[in-house]
Amino acid sequence: MLCLIMNKKLTIIAEVGVNHNGDLAKALKLIDAAVDSGADMVKFQTFSASDLTTECAPKADYQNKYDGVGTQQSMLQKLQLSTQDHIALKNHCLVNNIHFLSTAFGQEELDFLIKIGIPAIKVPSGEITHLPLLEMMAAHAITHSLPVYLSTGMSTLGEVEAALNVFLSTGLPREQVTLMHCLSAYPAPKSEVNLKAIKTLSDAFHCPVGYSDHTLGITAAIASVAFGASVIEKHITLDKTLPGPDHKASLEPHEFTEMVRAIRDTELLLGDGIKCMQPTESNTRSVARRSIRASRPISEGSIIDFNSITCQRPADGISPMQLSLLLGTKATRSYNPGDLIEFN
Repeated sequence: MLCLIMNKKLTIIAEVGVNHNGDLAKALKLIDAAVDSGADMVKFQTFSASDLTTECAPKADYQNKYDGVGTQQSMLQKLQLSTQDHIALKNHCLVNNIHFLSTAFGQEELDFLIKIGIPAIKVPSGEITHLPLLEMMAAHAITHSLPVYLSTGMSTLGEVEAALNVFLSTGLPREQVTLMHCLSAYPAPKSEVNLKAIKTLSDAFHCPVGYSDHTLGITAAIASVAFGASVIEKHITLDKTLPGPDHKASLEPHEFTEMVRAIRDTELLLGDGIKCMQPTESNTRSVARRSIRASRPISEGSIIDFNSITCQRPADGISPMQLSLLLGTKATRSYNPGDLIEFN
């Protein structure tokens, strides 16, 4: 029996985040790089620095390391994009046939993104306990029939369950919420990535599960496909040596392209899990397997025994697995050595 490989293509998100460094021209170039790489979506971050943080909110250690000492607010003020910038990015994506996505870090920002049109709602790991924003995201998801990507970095299973329930309580189907396994470290140490948690999340919540990767290189993102990731998100940058918090944990365009190619190859390699003969094996099967043949002259009516038969290629007759059904029967005709034996 033949079987065909039937795969649902997973979604690859090129996460620009703030790697444009507040420069619209760089952001447009990053969209072009995402298009050339074969990504399905390119994602940004939409926020107001003054609304998101207090004036004295400290940076994370990795932000101090890669962006210099200072406050979160001062860093984010240099990285935020204007309303007009977002519209320009959305239009550039439309012209280049790639989906524009952005993460909203506030309610006004979410309303704006819904207004200009986004294909999904992304919940960042830092907002997984921000109930007012989660409730608003859930309301938009159900009203506009949008899928939800819920990042789970820094979270316990209990916190994931509580956030997920905000969405499910609106009537949103589980299959519309993709839980994104994530390690919120930049770059993320491989020893803590724990890709097996993809299956843990799937078993616990019966939702699709994706992976948001912050490791160096492309290995973890590719391996996550084998663990069942249905959405993969990875940071992209024009230059990893640029100043800024996320460039070091990102891929340059040529690396991102290689990751996409390897992920697509891995999808094909995984197949559908059904063990059966594949179409390309049909010819090899016929020449590599054996059939039951006469090993010496056999006269009509004589008893076929083990000494009168042999098993040789090709497989154009009775399979040796059916030998017991043939032995002890009478030959229905005479056979020469090498002739295929036939059932009575």
